[in-house]
Amino acid sequence: MSTFKETDLPIDVQHGQMVQLDDGTTIRFESNGEAKDVMINDGFQPAVTLFPGNDFSVEASGSTYIITCEFGDCMHIKKK
Repeated sequence: MSTFKETDLPIDVQHGQMVQLDDGTTIRFESNGEAKDVMINDGFQPAVTLFPGNDFSVEASGSTYIITCEFGDCMHIKKK
């Protein structure tokens, strides 16, 4: 599994990749058809299920990170 760091943001993450923020928070996803189950940290329960065109905000270490997904096996993560 490839791991990217906060300094790589903004980034498009593929299935099997994750982003580790400076405070240790990790963000990854699993595909569920066109929907993406977004996992925060080591949990296996999704924090949210995103459909293409939707977004989700994650608060970590005093910053906000915006997660969006598209059709295909990709999720976009950027710092607000």
